[in-house]
Amino acid sequence: MTSEHEAEGVRLQKVLAKAGVASRRAAEDLIARGRVSVDGEVVREQGRRVDPDTAVIHVDGLRVVLRDDQVYLALNKPRGVLSTMLDEQGRPCVGDYVRDRRERLFHVGRLDAETEGLLLLTNDGDLAHRLMHPSYHVTKTYLAEVDGSVPRGLGKQLKDGVELEDGPVKVDEFRIKDARPGRTLVEIVLHEGRKHIVRRLLAEVGHPVRKLVRTAVGDVQLGGTKPGTLRKLTRQEIGGLYRSVGL
Repeated sequence: MTSEHEAEGVRLQKVLAKAGVASRRAAEDLIARGRVSVDGEVVREQGRRVDPDTAVIHVDGLRVVLRDDQVYLALNKPRGVLSTMLDEQGRPCVGDYVRDRRERLFHVGRLDAETEGLLLLTNDGDLAHRLMHPSYHVTKTYLAEVDGSVPRGLGKQLKDGVELEDGPVKVDEFRIKDARPGRTLVEIVLHEGRKHIVRRLLAEVGHPVRKLVRTAVGDVQLGGTKPGTLRKLTRQEIGGLYRSVGL
């Protein structure tokens, strides 16, 4: 006997309810209001059936994750932890925090051992590949404590571009968050992914980094996640990551 799924797909409102978007009744209202699209087409009819394994569904422009086996996590990586899933020398690494999970997860990009903060973990290869690819310009936000006082024109200099040994780099945003004698706390937003890019950039302009924390990737914020702990990304955060890379 052929199942409903195999024969003709599953009703769209049921798929949305299972994905945690809304109750079936509320999902029907979303559909009626034209807030749901399937494979790029706005759907308004209530009887529409879709294949959850292949359909690309968006609600209010945010993609909906339909597969139960896909995992999206945020880790606040502590200082001294390596960005690798396994270290042959037994040093602390990111993989230690997900060793008991059955899914085969991998980290999206890297943070050097001395840098703390937000690192995404997932088994969604398509999303991870795009998030790491420089052509999609996904921004990363850092808080850096640097030596000395920062001159007023530094932000403009960094936005205009600084030449490093492997080519120029520009920041998207720069703010002074706090200033005390002998040190300054600055926030930098950039979409570069080169190794040690923030440390090299600030050292080049005369402000070596004392401490570095990544606080955001795209719209995903580190927030109150404590060092060494994980949290699941929300549906809105996952959808925002998809949108940032055109999925």
